[in-house]
Parts: sequence; C-alpha cells; structure tokens
Amino acid sequence: MTAAIAPASVGADELAHWLRLTQTAGVGSETARRLLAAFGMPGDIFQTDFSALTTVVSARVARALLTLPDAAERAKIACAQAWAAEAGNAILTLADSAYPSSLLDIPDPPPILYVKGRIALLESPALAVVGSRNATAQGIANAEQFSAALSEAGLTIVSGLALGIDTAAHQGALRAGGMAGSTIAVIGTGADIVYPARNRALAHHIAEDGCIVSEYPLGMPAIAANFPRRNRIISGLARGVLVIEAAAQSGSLITARLAAEQGRDVFAIPGSIHSPLAKGCHQLIKQGAKLVESAQDVLEEFSAFDARPIMPLEAANAATASHPLLHAMGYDPVPAEALATRAGLDAASLAAQLLTLELDGLIERLPGEIYRRLH
Repeated sequence: MTAAIAPASVGADELAHWLRLTQTAGVGSETARRLLAAFGMPGDIFQTDFSALTTVVSARVARALLTLPDAAERAKIACAQAWAAEAGNAILTLADSAYPSSLLDIPDPPPILYVKGRIALLESPALAVVGSRNATAQGIANAEQFSAALSEAGLTIVSGLALGIDTAAHQGALRAGGMAGSTIAVIGTGADIVYPARNRALAHHIAEDGCIVSEYPLGMPAIAANFPRRNRIISGLARGVLVIEAAAQSGSLITARLAAEQGRDVFAIPGSIHSPLAKGCHQLIKQGAKLVESAQDVLEEFSAFDARPIMPLEAANAATASHPLLHAMGYDPVPAEALATRAGLDAASLAAQLLTLELDGLIERLPGEIYRRLH
C-alpha cells in the first residue's frame, strides 16, 4: 500500500518533478514510493540534503536525485508534458484524484501512468481477460464472445494488447459498442508506441473508444522484462481475471497469481485434457479458480455490480451442428485417419466433409492433419 497522498491534480511544475523522479536512474516504482513516503512530494525530494536521502536510497541514487537534469533529460520531460497536453492524453500520478483507486490497493502501484483515451474507464467495474499468444481458433472465439457478452453487461475488459487471446478480448469488448463497457489495454512499451505493430489499427480503435495505459516513459521500446511487470496493473485494474487458454508455463499464470495476491477473483475456462493450452487453466482450477462455462458464471461472483442482462453465447446453427461427422469427432483433437475409421468414410468423402465443416467455422485443422471441433 502506498503512502497516503492528498488527492489533487498536480500542476505543470509538479508534473515536471514527477517525471524527473521517475526518470532518474536507479529509481523504480518501489524506490519512488519510499522516497515519497519519507519526504513528501517529488519537489520536496529534490530539496532534501544528501545525508537525509541516503537514509532511504544508496549514495549513487542520492547523487542522481540531486543532479540537475541535463539537456536531453529536460527535453524528455518537455516532450512528456507536451504529449499530456494533447486532447485525449493524460499523465496521472499518485497525487492525482483521477489516479485509479483500485491500483492504490495493490502492493506495487506505479507512481505515474500515461493514459490515452477514456480516462473514466479506469474507475469502471472491470474484468481482465488474458491467455495464450498462440491461441487456437476456439480460444479466439471464446475470448471474443465472453468479452463481448461481459462488456454488454457493463464490465470494462482489461488486457495486454498482445496477439492471440488479448487481441480477441479487446476486439470482443469493442464489438459490444455503445457505453455498455469497453476495453483497457495495459501495454509494456511507451504509450506512444504500438507493439506488436500488427495491432496498430486495434490500438487506434482502443484509444478512441477505450483506453491505453502504460507506466513506462514515452519512447520506451518493447523490452521482454517489462511485459510480466505490467501484468500487476492488468490484474490491479480489474475485479477478477479470466484465463482463456494458457500453457503450464505461461505469462497468463503470472497475471492470475498476482490477481490472487491482490485479492481479486480468478476464473478459468477448461479445455481438452490433451491440449497443452488447457493445462494452465486446469492448474488454476485445481488451485481454486472458478471453472467458467458462461459469462453468467463470472457475473455471479461480482457482488454490488448492477449487471445488464446478457444473452447466452451464440451457438452454431442446430441443423449444421448435428452433422454426423461432428458426433464422430467428439470434442478432443482427432487425426484424420482415425476420424475416417470412426465415421466409416473413405479419404475423398472425409476430405470433402471436413472442408465444409471448416468453412462453416465448426472445426479447425491443427498441424499434422489433426482436427478439432469448435462447437
């Protein structure tokens, strides 16, 4: 929990002090909060003498704090201030009344947030939806459908703008439209950088109808270590985390663990016992995560939340879903050769029927001529 700071919007000079503090070499979020707790606002920290500073930080960091910014550092601060002055942009500090209250409850709240889009979403009831970057077609469909339904119910969907489940979650939430909810992307780069690049159009859509959040300074490139760290913000902004497809060793499990440590609910969608991408979800369920089969399963755990009525997730057309080959396939991945034996079909007939079902979005083809039912 961070030190109590009176909620008030900081002025331009004070924002410059916050930017200087967070950009000082050796000052991470934990060190910044220790300094704030000991000496007050950033401007006060820079007026503190060396000996007092060394009671909280090392001599090296104390010297860095007392060294005036050089031209390059001043240019970075000015650039950030100019960015924050643009319409739709904001830089929030722990001293701002608009700083999300949910993050004040986590062990490691970021001292500063760069925000682009609808800032009010940071205080809305939210659910994090995360999962594999290498998701299956079923996982993508689940992420889109659950996120759309939960957004329609009034929840804001929080995710990380990564490929796979994250992308589908954002798209589903945006598809819900209107003010029923929306989406927040917590990114591991500067707020002026889109990563991965193929999500550029999605990021622009989120900036218009949702919100993009980063704790990293403008211009920060994609660095591997920053992505697991941003997960505490994803879970911290939400009331719970829904995991959709995760391997046994997955960054999504880090988010789920952080959520549990922050006192948030953890939900997981089960999958086939043969799927590597189901093992992480099954592990979470064994550890006490709620098994989820519908959006309503999530809403039932959110007390004091006035959810809008939701429609059940769309089912496949009943006539098509009753196709005999689907019954022969079952719900576990099956090789084409084994499926032909089960269904009593020759290779040509099987290939034709598989193609039809695949085009109808009822099955997906996996590597090695293995097929899996999607509905």
